[in-house]
Amino acid sequence: MAGFRSLAYQVRDARNDRALRRHSLRRCLERFAPYGHRATWWHLCDRHGIAPEDRAADPQRLVAALEELEDARAVWLAYERQFAERRRREKHHGLRRPEWAWGGSGDAVVRCADPGVRPDGTLGDVLRRLVTALESEPGTGCPVCGEQELRWPAQLPGQRRGPRAGHGHWEGAWAWDGPVCAGCGIVVPRPALAGAASMTDPASAGAA
Repeated sequence: MAGFRSLAYQVRDARNDRALRRHSLRRCLERFAPYGHRATWWHLCDRHGIAPEDRAADPQRLVAALEELEDARAVWLAYERQFAERRRREKHHGLRRPEWAWGGSGDAVVRCADPGVRPDGTLGDVLRRLVTALESEPGTGCPVCGEQELRWPAQLPGQRRGPRAGHGHWEGAWAWDGPVCAGCGIVVPRPALAGAASMTDPASAGAA
């Protein structure tokens, strides 16, 4: 299976036809799609003037979209490395306090609940704002746009309840998910939220 860098090379390779270059860019989103696959694709298409279904898109536009994606990926990989290094140091000193951490591959780290509603700015800028929030004291608003109105859906698409159903417990990477921002539409990561804002039971919120 081709990795992100190999696919990026195919997008840039002028010897490839337009359809292959576009296909390679789409496959890059299988390796890194911070808003989720569909939302990230629509975001890149909107920003770089690519028709989502155009299989003969302008290669220069495809490369520009790739460069935006690469910038965002570099931001997130740097955060993951720094986080892992800090946790190793803390464990070495016996600090094993519970702490949220992203355990995925970088896919959908700032997922959009509705692919058509996305934050303003480049992917890299949005992830820089998120990283700043994750490295700061948790807040009560959206780490991307600052909106204070956060809405808990009863259940996000594809989400699975864990064995402690009814107690706000979610399995695997879904434990990263918090409420949906009413401003920019992201699913706010729980590590960026303080206390009650991060632990509100989605089932209770949906029933309210």
